[in-house]
Amino acid sequence: MLRDDEDNVWKVTAVLNILLQLTEKCNINQQLIAMERGEPITEDIAGEFGMKPIYTMTGFFSLVGLLRLYCLLGDYHMALSCIEHVQFKDKDMMALVPACQITANYYAGFAYLMIRKYGNTIQLYQHILGYMQRTKQFFQNRSFQADDINKKNEQMLALLAIASTFCPLRLDESVNIQIKEKQGDKVARIQHGDMAVYDDLFFSGCPKFLSPVVSENPTSPFGSSGPRGLQLQVFKAEVEQQRLIPTLRSFLKLYTSIPISKLAKFLDMHENEVRCCLMAFKHKKEVAKGDSTDQTTMDIDFYVDKDMVHISDTKIARHYGDYYVQQVLKLKDSNKLILGAALTPVVPANNA
Repeated sequence: MLRDDEDNVWKVTAVLNILLQLTEKCNINQQLIAMERGEPITEDIAGEFGMKPIYTMTGFFSLVGLLRLYCLLGDYHMALSCIEHVQFKDKDMMALVPACQITANYYAGFAYLMIRKYGNTIQLYQHILGYMQRTKQFFQNRSFQADDINKKNEQMLALLAIASTFCPLRLDESVNIQIKEKQGDKVARIQHGDMAVYDDLFFSGCPKFLSPVVSENPTSPFGSSGPRGLQLQVFKAEVEQQRLIPTLRSFLKLYTSIPISKLAKFLDMHENEVRCCLMAFKHKKEVAKGDSTDQTTMDIDFYVDKDMVHISDTKIARHYGDYYVQQVLKLKDSNKLILGAALTPVVPANNA
C-alpha cells in the first residue's frame, strides 16, 4: 500500500498545503498582528484552535517551514511574506528553539540577498551571528546540533561577505573578525577585481534548492545544472551590474568634486556611459538599503550637477563598544573556568 501511494510523498504541493493549513487552523498571522499592536489574544482573533498553545506553536513554526520551502523553490518574495509579522528578537516565540531561530534568520537573510535588499541581510546576519557567538557553548553541549549550527555559521559568513561588498555598512567588530578569519582571502580577491570569487561564495552560502516538479529528463526544465545553476545565473546577472561600482566608488572617495570627463578618462569609458554608471550606483544604493534601520547605507554619497559630480563623504565614526563587549564576554568565560577549577574538590590520596 505504501508503494501505491509513494508518488504523493513529499510532493511540493502536498507539503505546502499541509503547512498552510496548519497556519490557518490557529490564525497565527492574526495572532502575530495582535501581538504587534499589544492587544490581548482572544478567541475572536485566534479562533477555537488558536487558543490552545499546541496549535499556536505548530502554526508559528509552520511559518518558518514555509519560509524555508519557498526559499528552496526560489520564490523569495513569497518566502518573506510568510514572516511579514514575525519579529526576529531574542525574546520572541522563535527563541524557544534556538536552532529554529538560526535557521529562520539564515533563510530570511538569503531571501533578502536575492531580492537585493543587502542592508536587511546584513542587519539579520549581524544579529544572529552575535547570538551564536554568545551561545556557542550551549550548542557544543548538544553534539547532534553542533555540526549543523557550525555549517549555518559558515554559510552566513559567506553570504555576509557578499552583502557587505555590494552594500558597505559598518559591521560589528566580532562579526568583522569572523569574516576576516573565514573569508578574508576571498574578500581581498574581490577587491582586486576577481569576479569569479562571487561564484565560490554563493555556492558556499546558498541552500540546496529544490525543483517544484520531478522530471525524468535531467536537462529540463532548469538545464543541466538544475535549480542551483538557475539561481546562480540570476545572482551573476546582479554581479555583472555591480561590476564597475566598487571601482567607481574608489575614485569618488578621492575627490569632493570631479568633472564627468575626467572620471570617464579614469574609467576608460565614454561620458554617457559614466552617467549611466553613476545613475546605476544611485539606484543600487537605494535598493540595497531595503528596510534596514541603519541610515549609513553607503560610505559615500554624491549628486550630479550638469557635467560635475559633487561628492559628500559620509565617514562613519568607529564604535568601540562591540570590541569591549567581546572582551568582557571572554573575561566572564575565563572567570567561570577559573572558579569551576577552584571549586572542584580535591580528593586526598589514601595512604596505605
